Amino acid sequence: MRIGKSFLLLACLISLAGCVTQSRKPPPPALISNAVPIGFDAGIRIVTTDRYRFFTISPPIIEGLHRAAHGEPVNILALSGGGSGGAFGAGALAGLTQAHQRPDFQLVTGVSAGALIAPFAFLGSAWDPALQDAFGGERSYLLHSPTSSFLARLLLPSGLGSGGRLYKLVDHFVTTQMVADVAAETSKGRRLIVATTDLDKRETVLWDMGVIAAHGGDTARQLFRDVLIASASVPGMFPPVIIHVSDGEHAYDELHVDGSVTTPLFITPLVADVISTSLDQLNGSNVYVIVNGQLASPPQETSLQTTALLGKSFSAQLMYKTKETIALIDSVTREHHMSLRIAVIPADYPGHSFADFRPKSLRRLFDYGADCASRGLLWATIVQGIRRDQAEAIADEHAAASCPGVEAASSESESEMR
Repeated sequence: MRIGKSFLLLACLISLAGCVTQSRKPPPPALISNAVPIGFDAGIRIVTTDRYRFFTISPPIIEGLHRAAHGEPVNILALSGGGSGGAFGAGALAGLTQAHQRPDFQLVTGVSAGALIAPFAFLGSAWDPALQDAFGGERSYLLHSPTSSFLARLLLPSGLGSGGRLYKLVDHFVTTQMVADVAAETSKGRRLIVATTDLDKRETVLWDMGVIAAHGGDTARQLFRDVLIASASVPGMFPPVIIHVSDGEHAYDELHVDGSVTTPLFITPLVADVISTSLDQLNGSNVYVIVNGQLASPPQETSLQTTALLGKSFSAQLMYKTKETIALIDSVTREHHMSLRIAVIPADYPGHSFADFRPKSLRRLFDYGADCASRGLLWATIVQGIRRDQAEAIADEHAAASCPGVEAASSESESEMR
């Protein structure tokens, strides 16, 4: 009888999940097509495997980055996905402001939680109060769901369309002023790039948010907002975003979700990593990577329940993909004589969970990131970051976490670290 009731409940949930599914038009039939969001041109985005388009758009973009750097090395900031770990990256930026150590970034990229942080990072310290409000302040409650069951969240994502918690948060901080300021900074040569995953294509799509912003009006604000929402829409936690596109003759619908489904972070499109000579003009740049998650964690017994297995598997996949991507970025930066610094939530940070959006937890992680940055202990080399996470993966999970970076008096020389 108990099994029958459980099965009936599951069937009801599945039935309800089907009821809230939005109808949609078919997607564009080709992987690389000229279909774009209605009212915009092809300049707003690129599929990361589109070699022809990359070689067409990259020269003027790189030229603009150098112009914005005023003869200094180009500063690149990459913000990773990580769910609730985004509070760490948000706090880190606020802490860098407090310490007067925040670089002027010519290129800012973001994925998932990192995409939500990216506009604030791009616009600078004047936007820190709004950033703290979203990730460590009053509005952070919108990211928390009272639904504790992963299965319930999977079957009934919170709030399709304009009723969702994520929608309400992003719609609040993507103001007309933010969009106008992004457009103004883009006109100086700077770039703000955000990744989503096109589920129909199963490809990463990179969106030039400054080009979207430059379109102006409420149409620009809406697409700007929707791309950010899509990039952060973790499957099973938040609903996907339908983006209406047209090739001039036919109308289609694309389904976009969390960018970290296909890439946890990036500094360039995938094609640029494969054909690395295309980055020669960025030789000598400074690359800063903020990982809004852990690269290792203390071993914890995993329940045999299906929901626990799904959640743990997703977390493990993201962690491994992030380490893999960082290794690729390290290879690219070495080849192009770039300086690479990373910041990561250490393995000894107690009780961190990808899905813990409780306001108290977000505030604690925000304050932790801010404290580390304000004390000059945010950035580490890739060797330091990986060594610390490997060494501390067996640490007591209730111990107080140390900051990602190392003291300036570290005995390791720069040559040893790089």
